[in-house]
Amino acid sequence: MSTTARRARWLIPLCLLLAWFGIGGMLGPYAGRLGEVATNDQAAFLPRSAESTEVIAAQRAFRQDETLPAIVVWTGGTDLADRRAAATGALASLAGTPGVAGRPSPALLSEDGRALEGVVPLRPDLGDELSGTLDRIRAAAGQVPGTTVQLAGPAATQADLADAFAGIDGLLLGVALAAVLIILLLVYRSVLLPLVIILGAVFALGLACAVVYVLADHQVVRVDGQVQGILSILVIGAATDYALLLTARCREELARHHDRFTAVRAALRQSWGAITASAATVALGLLALLFSDLTNNRALGPVGAIGIVCAVLSSLTFLPAVLVALGRSAYWPARPRAGEEQGTGAGVWRRVAALVDRAPRKVWAVTLAGLLACAALAPTLTSRGVPLNEIFVDRAPSVAAQETLARHFPGGSGNPTVVIADAASVGPVLETARGTDGVASADAVAASGRPGGEPLVADGRVRVDATLSDAADSDAAKDTVARLRTALHAVPGADALVGGYTAQQYDTVRTAERDRSVIVPVVLAVIFLILTALLRSLLMPALLVATVALSFLATLGVSSLVFQHVFGFHGTDASVPLYGFVFLVALGVDYNIFLMSRVREESLRHGVRRGILVGLVSTGGVITSAGVVLAATFAALGVIPLAFLAQIAFIVAFGVLLDTLVVRSLLVPALVRDIGPAAWWPGRLSRTEARVPAEV
Repeated sequence: MSTTARRARWLIPLCLLLAWFGIGGMLGPYAGRLGEVATNDQAAFLPRSAESTEVIAAQRAFRQDETLPAIVVWTGGTDLADRRAAATGALASLAGTPGVAGRPSPALLSEDGRALEGVVPLRPDLGDELSGTLDRIRAAAGQVPGTTVQLAGPAATQADLADAFAGIDGLLLGVALAAVLIILLLVYRSVLLPLVIILGAVFALGLACAVVYVLADHQVVRVDGQVQGILSILVIGAATDYALLLTARCREELARHHDRFTAVRAALRQSWGAITASAATVALGLLALLFSDLTNNRALGPVGAIGIVCAVLSSLTFLPAVLVALGRSAYWPARPRAGEEQGTGAGVWRRVAALVDRAPRKVWAVTLAGLLACAALAPTLTSRGVPLNEIFVDRAPSVAAQETLARHFPGGSGNPTVVIADAASVGPVLETARGTDGVASADAVAASGRPGGEPLVADGRVRVDATLSDAADSDAAKDTVARLRTALHAVPGADALVGGYTAQQYDTVRTAERDRSVIVPVVLAVIFLILTALLRSLLMPALLVATVALSFLATLGVSSLVFQHVFGFHGTDASVPLYGFVFLVALGVDYNIFLMSRVREESLRHGVRRGILVGLVSTGGVITSAGVVLAATFAALGVIPLAFLAQIAFIVAFGVLLDTLVVRSLLVPALVRDIGPAAWWPGRLSRTEARVPAEV
């Protein structure tokens, strides 16, 4: 090859490296700036078509925009009746102060005389100003002598959520990257390659965050703390997984080819199909969340898909360019040598392959029985929402305040259920509401602002506030909302709508159930079509989809036991099963794609039987490493002290390991080995037999 030709083939790798280092330098800081365009306002993430959402719109007719209640609780001594006037005055002094959206309520004395309660309505869009507003409320309420002040209600909860997500960028990214680095160092026994892989993942994250930042800034997508955290984990995990597959294949090719360009080109040619198919399953699975009626689910869809696209782009452009530049030095000190084609841990995987080949029916029967036993527990996982006292993994101030409030007042006190009804039916509506089991009291909002006055009428409608007997976030309160809606909808001419905090939680649970029934089939269909195109078979994709779906159900069953008996959770967030499904099924299929695409390649060359065994041995180490890396990155979500993310972290981490170590390593190979060439029906491989012995 001439000198000019040798120089020319360096041009593309050099340009790619310069482009990615430019992206890293210019866009890398955006990985820490998503908080600037993120919102943790939970009112912004309600179901679009739910009755409680209609109530928010209807409230505006009363010149009562949706507010964020801050509930002030005073305790101390045995009788606070003599301090009630001081507490009312302290609340009244807050009227008109920044952030306060209306007139605070008078202080109410509990029946036992040991607590006072007042409600301060706040603007729901305070954002970073919320913390300062609550500090002013706390300072004013603290002027009541001889009392201890606590803040409860949605405003206090939202402030604690903001504190939980504070510093999420650096902490989460640092923990995830440290876990990945340690695992890669152990797997590769190389110093340089893990750093290269992490650098590519960081570049991909910077690009993804920059794109999401621009879209969120122009209100094309929404970002909250949860979406922000999941994006970081998803990009780091996916980029590392794709890099592991490519670098492992490149190691094999470097042992076969002296020329680094030839080796990298061969590795890229053999890997890009599996990598892009894998990325497509995850990206399209996430985009299926756009069918959700919950805004936060729809927000994760495009944001997550953007992250996956950036991850695969980095893996297929930046990483090959670096591998060309470094050659065998990338793997130093464990540089690839002739005869190392199978890679690290090949001995272990030869024994696993021998077991699968010797007793396939026994292997798949035992693993299938274990998965079915775990899956039988899946219905015990309740997903009606997380109680307020379990939203945070540690004890947050708002949780302690809510517990104090519940000890002295009706459970729904300060956070009423809102009823909007026809003014002509206000009498029957009040009578029906007060007679509904679980409603402690119900009163129409008066024009004078004082209880018992003439009802305020706007556009022929009235507002009724109903205080529930049970805590506003409890399952019992949600059941009361369901009963109240049934009763009020039956009142002739009332045209009643029931909303408020508890109704919003109830609608969220119902909408999440509807989303699962719509999105789950869509995701399965998308994955099936991608697998069919990649593997050129119908039976094999059906088999793979069925096994990862079973793995997901088994994971839910195990999670139910762990959540209840280890973590002490009495419920899961309504979106957890759907998130778990999208991540586990899409990511679980990834490993089967990596395995079966290699099996198909080897089967075309050596025959079906040996193809299964060679494919299992060749990919065993890298796929297991990829699974461990992905599990570790998702487990990093546990550093954020929120039950929702802790639950997602466990489900995905455990499920990925189950897919990697059991489904992909034992169940799928044993089933395919037992079925034989027919497993590839109706493709060409279904009509072939092994042409050489199966020893590996």
